[in-house]
Amino acid sequence: MLESRHRGSDDLLTAGLGTAGIRAEQAPRFAVAEQPTPDEIRRRAIYASWRANADLSPQGGYGTLYGHFDTVPGREYQAFAYLPEARSPHRVLLQAPDAFDRKARCLVVTASPGSRGIYGSIALGGAWGLPRGCAVAYTDKGCGSGYFDTGSDTGVCLDGTRAARGTAELEFEPPPATAEVGIKHAHSGDNPEARWGECVLQAVDFGLAMLDRAYPDAAPFTAANTRILAVGLSNGGSAVLRAAGLDRHGVLDGVVALSPNIHTPTVSRPFYDYTSEAALLFGSALAAPAFAELVRARYGEQLPYPAAHHSATLAQAGLLSASDPAAWPQEALDCLLAGGWTPAALQAGALINEMPIWRAAGLIYASAYLRCSMDDRPCNLRFAARMSDAHGALVPTDAKTRATWWADGNGIPPHDGIMLPPAADHAALVDDFLCLRGFWTGTSADADVLRASVAATAAALPAPDLPVWIVHGADDGLIPMHFSSDAYVQWLRANDHHPVYWQVPHAQHSDGLLIWPALGARYLPLLPHAYAALDGLWRHLADGTALPASATLETQPRGDQLLEATHLGLG
Repeated sequence: MLESRHRGSDDLLTAGLGTAGIRAEQAPRFAVAEQPTPDEIRRRAIYASWRANADLSPQGGYGTLYGHFDTVPGREYQAFAYLPEARSPHRVLLQAPDAFDRKARCLVVTASPGSRGIYGSIALGGAWGLPRGCAVAYTDKGCGSGYFDTGSDTGVCLDGTRAARGTAELEFEPPPATAEVGIKHAHSGDNPEARWGECVLQAVDFGLAMLDRAYPDAAPFTAANTRILAVGLSNGGSAVLRAAGLDRHGVLDGVVALSPNIHTPTVSRPFYDYTSEAALLFGSALAAPAFAELVRARYGEQLPYPAAHHSATLAQAGLLSASDPAAWPQEALDCLLAGGWTPAALQAGALINEMPIWRAAGLIYASAYLRCSMDDRPCNLRFAARMSDAHGALVPTDAKTRATWWADGNGIPPHDGIMLPPAADHAALVDDFLCLRGFWTGTSADADVLRASVAATAAALPAPDLPVWIVHGADDGLIPMHFSSDAYVQWLRANDHHPVYWQVPHAQHSDGLLIWPALGARYLPLLPHAYAALDGLWRHLADGTALPASATLETQPRGDQLLEATHLGLG
């Protein structure tokens, strides 16, 4: 276990960067690029996590209309935690503010969104909980950017620095392999997603134990004498809902889930299903007339890949059947609509769509579900430790770049120093997508394993009296509301549960994308709605204030104006 103090020029919420530092376009630098200190790595990780999940644009309203960058001095307690029979740990962290409210003892537990590292939810759970005097417990839920590099035989220590195999306890230390980069989410062999709920509940236990250490005068801290709120975004939202379904001892007092990637038994389409479908068809569908204006806004006059070749390859595979090749893009779009994609979700997906993203995410999730080792290569795909030199040639990644991985990485490469080798040509790219899709639709033994692993990620019902509040953007193009929250809420209601469900028109998946002017003008941030839900849940638990009814909020895009309260539909 690692304890650190963060006071004076440092703090829990911004690592001493303050408003200006978090908003700065330049990430904090390391004094010695190849050997950053733990404090430097932590500062940069917090910076990266803020920018990934909050709209920090000048017109976005963060820090003025909603949210804050308060200076919160305190201590951190961090450890590697193991679930029974797990091969690799998940990282847990407690942030204990000096101004902890002993009269209203509160622990916020949160899980990282996506595959991000331990500070991934700081803009959500940390920014809401720490300034009000709550302690905040985090888990990376068995994901994160503690990559193992076989070239240097190094991984990531508890303090974020890199060390050689056998010299320190590492976040991920796989058996020796010939592959170059090991990623815990993909290569642990644990199918971590199946146990995200357990990670959250273990983070609660860790948080309570560390509260005893941080505030011995107020110990013991238990679920009976401490209010425990769970909150998460995206995959983190799935994790807290999954924890609610496993919480048989009434540990949690309430749950807020933002855009959760939640799989409901027999009701929803799981993430691997609809994303592998989108990866396959989007490359053709983007050439349909419905996307013409968006394509010009996103890419200019020409798509960044040959849509005609993509369509032709799909037709050769029997997935498109129109006799006129000019009709293939519309046919691909119609297939997506028939599968349950809404026009709003497809429009948002078109704005953020990039072929490498679909290919990399498909590889990560297929590897996890198939319980792959580093040397297993689904669809013959793998990540390589390569970077471009001054002349544009690919060379092995250097120590300077490796030192940034834990802070900057989001758990799903490619990014600086880790690449997914490009397909030889466009037909090979489509073949990769067909292969990844085949794990869901096919009849092979691997397909059976993958579908069984996905089935193991399904949620269980929470206690009927547990307050559950779900917030989802109606225009979400990564985790469409129809496939996830709609299905989950329908399932809860069918089983006599009464969640609060806010649907937010004009909101997509990631607030961090709204720093792009075209997206900020079109879409609203979701963090103000998450904070409002947490405020409402707190009032309900503390004062007995009634929870609101579920609603589709009355929102409007801000366009090129400053974000105002009237845009958000929060009353």
